[in-house]
Amino acid sequence: MTRLEVATRSRQEIVDVTRDVARAVAASGVVEGLCHLFVPHTTAGLAINENADPDVKRDLLMALDKLVPDDPDFRHAEGNSAAHLKSVLAGSGATLLISEGRIELGSWGGVYFCEFDGPRRRRLLVRVQGMNADGRQVLA
Repeated sequence: MTRLEVATRSRQEIVDVTRDVARAVAASGVVEGLCHLFVPHTTAGLAINENADPDVKRDLLMALDKLVPDDPDFRHAEGNSAAHLKSVLAGSGATLLISEGRIELGSWGGVYFCEFDGPRRRRLLVRVQGMNADGRQVLA
């Protein structure tokens, strides 16, 4: 398993981690298989979305702020209830297909780490499984 570190700089931020995930897949040697991603944090998440236009990241955060605004009536004492709810909406995991040694994301797709309670040092866990070029099973 590969443990990627993501250092966020803002309270809310979306970080494109596509290249990091692609490097982990390449290092595994898997040419056909699956790439499992997991964020082990309760105030962060993952999204697969367009990465060609930086406005998409801003729009995602704006829409989530409208869906889940900070609310003084939240009962969680730490003051980050909205971050917990946004992470539920984003989700904590994703599975990507690997074909010919590359993750399949489509023409404009990217992998986003979504920070909702930063800035922090976070982790993204990457587990790659499948067949290498010799036809052997790999779990990395």
